Amino acid sequence: MQDVHQIVSNSREKFSKAIEHLENELLKIRAGKASPQMLNGIMVEAYGSLSPLSAVCNISVQDSRMLVLQPWDKSQFQIIEKAILLANLGFNPQNDGQVIRIAIPPLTEERRRDLAKQAKTEVEKSKVSVRNIRRDVNEDLKKLKKEGVADDLIKSGEDQVQKITDEHIAKCDKMMEAKEKEIMSV
Repeated sequence: MQDVHQIVSNSREKFSKAIEHLENELLKIRAGKASPQMLNGIMVEAYGSLSPLSAVCNISVQDSRMLVLQPWDKSQFQIIEKAILLANLGFNPQNDGQVIRIAIPPLTEERRRDLAKQAKTEVEKSKVSVRNIRRDVNEDLKKLKKEGVADDLIKSGEDQVQKITDEHIAKCDKMMEAKEKEIMSV
């Protein structure tokens, strides 16, 4: 039988994973500066299977507006270019036979607002995830109550979980504030 303390401490890891997931999702939202993370999630058909783009080429930042991709295998150039175009990120890869260059276009005001909305959506998803974790933990605590654990221990556990939930919701809000500032700054 788990006790209240175990349930609460086990929930901390779940809450942290929700925040970690949000960080990864926000990294994918470009803010105008070149970053290899912009290409995360792009899969390339290589040697009969789908592989992440980073597994078939080296991705580096030449300057704040330019990504450079150096494929391990020269026969992969067209496949990599096609995958980038199909990802619909608004990039136009340029292949010179040695490397693929991706110029990061400056963001328009409208595009910045769209990216900010996208970031807000990701933050809201994370907040829902955090609240769902709280709900699940509170249900586990209620099961302990039925097993005969004292009401004051259950209440204490619920209070701790609420405090952890509030901390993680505040982290989500801070991350949104920082990302919005990053997106909207010219």
